Amino acid sequence: MPERLRGLYAITDTALQQGRLLVSTEAALLGGARIVQYRDKSADHARRHDEAGALRQLCHRHGALFLVNDDVALAHAVRADGVHLGQGDATLRVARAQLGAQAVIGITCHDSLALAQAAADGGADYLAFGAMFASTSKPQARTCPLPVLAEARRRFALPLVAIGGITPDNAGQVAAAGADALAVIAALWQAADIHAAAAALARTYSPAMSSTT
Repeated sequence: MPERLRGLYAITDTALQQGRLLVSTEAALLGGARIVQYRDKSADHARRHDEAGALRQLCHRHGALFLVNDDVALAHAVRADGVHLGQGDATLRVARAQLGAQAVIGITCHDSLALAQAAADGGADYLAFGAMFASTSKPQARTCPLPVLAEARRRFALPLVAIGGITPDNAGQVAAAGADALAVIAALWQAADIHAAAAALARTYSPAMSSTT
């Protein structure tokens, strides 16, 4: 599993991808995204189920992991590879009981090594830190200094995911501090060329990757 939790981690955004969710996500996958998280906070359960199911199929065609944000029941219903949980969501224990031992479960740790330790002790599959930089997607999010990420790398053997304000210009700093994967929203879906933006971010971990991947 750890080798699959590496590289570009695309998080969907209903507003930024409106009307082109599958097309834009496929462009990111073709550009090198290895993980996709479906994030939609709306109450339209039927649409969310349909979109999540379609994204799962798309991701698996491209050999990528497909995760669902927050919603353990939806992840189970569409047979997602796993779920990402925030600190206010379902507990890791509940998610593991419903999704099984093989599910990928990631936990938001913000800038807290104590939260990371609790998640690791509880059986999380990856630890997510951020916002690493000012984020247009979550402007109120507190930032996580790069030294905190570096300390997490020293303490934990689990894959580390970094999120928040990550662009091709600063991705190298985050990877150098110890991130195994870069979770990105705005730098992908606001790009004029999503494929090219994904390729630029993916090259952080695969420098030899062609921009025409």
